[in-house]
Amino acid sequence: MIVDAPPNGFSVSYVGHRTSHRRALLRQAVTLGGFGSLLMGFKPSASDLQVAQLRTEGDWDARPDALRRLAWEVRQRTSIKVNLEKVLVDPASPELFRYPLVYLGGSGEIPPFSEDSIRALRRFLTYGGSLLVDSADAEPGGAFDASVRRLLGNLFPRRRLDRIPSEHVLYKTFYLVTHQAGRVLRVPYMEGLTLENRYAVVYCQNDLAGAWSRDPFGRWTHDVSPGGERQREMAFRLGINIVMYVLCLDYKDDLVHAPFILDRRR
Repeated sequence: MIVDAPPNGFSVSYVGHRTSHRRALLRQAVTLGGFGSLLMGFKPSASDLQVAQLRTEGDWDARPDALRRLAWEVRQRTSIKVNLEKVLVDPASPELFRYPLVYLGGSGEIPPFSEDSIRALRRFLTYGGSLLVDSADAEPGGAFDASVRRLLGNLFPRRRLDRIPSEHVLYKTFYLVTHQAGRVLRVPYMEGLTLENRYAVVYCQNDLAGAWSRDPFGRWTHDVSPGGERQREMAFRLGINIVMYVLCLDYKDDLVHAPFILDRRR
């Protein structure tokens, strides 16, 4: 079953700080309001969330409007304060550490990252940052897929991508999502790379951004198959869930049931 709207009374605000370690954000949120305040939609002073896009060599900007459209949906559907401007960041830049979530998309082969980029991206992920990887090709085993696996192998030689279980909290942080989505449905699961019991990297091979993209006139730039517009809606829900997971991790494993807990306490 897929719920068409989040539970009543459920809201989360992003507490923005220029820090590389997201746990500090979560600790402060709990300190400011406690669990009860989070349940009741407590909203501390917040700066706008931005999702940055990694600028690499190759065809790294195959869906140029996708993140802006996702950000707009996050703003409309949740209480997260979102900046809609597109942000590009180089993997080796110190600016990387200003963003809790960065996006790596593309079509075809990604040229190997420099050693400086590998070190910076490894540090970003180790210190609490998150990376969403999305294949515009939607071609398992293709050039983009091989490049991604090579990159992650260079970042963390002793770790590997695993299938994210369908019952994982990522699929229920805001919407209850029971199946995959994207421009196409080539792979019936997403993959992730774990660091300290969290998915620091989430990898989708179904071209989420292709389902999110609009042209300057507001028209969808890509057809969605085989599920049509319902599948597009699921792509947005999955994207919103990923954003919420990055900000809240497993706190949402409890908070998703908050309305039911409060109702029983009444």
